[in-house]
Amino acid sequence: MTSATVWVVVLAASALCFALKLAGHLVPEHWLADERVSRTAALVTAALLAALVTVQTVGDGQALVVDARLPALAVAAVALALRAPFIVVVVLAAVTAAGLRALGWG
Repeated sequence: MTSATVWVVVLAASALCFALKLAGHLVPEHWLADERVSRTAALVTAALLAALVTVQTVGDGQALVVDARLPALAVAAVALALRAPFIVVVVLAAVTAAGLRALGWG
């Protein structure tokens, strides 16, 4: 792929993202005030975040991989359940993953 092609793709993707963002601002407010729409938006947001975390944790290209990320996610989930501050959750997960990788797992 030439650098000109890459820039055309980047600019096209940027224009598409801008158009999508603009379309979100142009939605009439009374459509968003409906209880069903706000409930659905909240559920879709949570589902997309869960899917992203799952794919980033156990995905590696076309394969499923169990490595140090999965126990780190479990430690983070326990810390969140115990209502630990967010920075503590992140540090615990990072230390868990680093420790397991230092021991040769993942």
